Amino acid sequence: MIDQKELDDVDRQLINIVQLDFPLDPHPFRTLGEQISISEKEVISHLKKLTELGAIRKIGPIIDTRKIGGDSTLIAMRVPEHEINEVAMQINSFDEVSHNYLRPGTYNLWFTVSARSKSRLLEIFSEIKKMGYPFLDLPVERMFKIGVMFKV
Repeated sequence: MIDQKELDDVDRQLINIVQLDFPLDPHPFRTLGEQISISEKEVISHLKKLTELGAIRKIGPIIDTRKIGGDSTLIAMRVPEHEINEVAMQINSFDEVSHNYLRPGTYNLWFTVSARSKSRLLEIFSEIKKMGYPFLDLPVERMFKIGVMFKV
């Protein structure tokens, strides 16, 4: 958990803007700086700090795989604790896995798979089954976008 005292007003402004109105521009960090009256270099410095703190995990597009003919799902896998790192590395070897994370509970390794087609997703399921661990396929039924807005 990030201590909000570690964030200054510029950090909060950047988090708000990056979530809601990231500029599609050849120089997005310069444009962000112009919006809040700081330099491009300062924007980059603040974003690096926010990444190091864990406030920002990644800046990139979120593509609705289904709208471009693909398929995606969330998978929860039950992996013995002493094998987590090895299995996570295997999971990360799939280009279609965007991230994985450890959660407490019986199903402890969770990851998202976004494939170019339903058939490719089924191929990945087949490879995952070969690992020998039980898993749950949890496809999206309803999409939620959760954002955090800071008062500046």
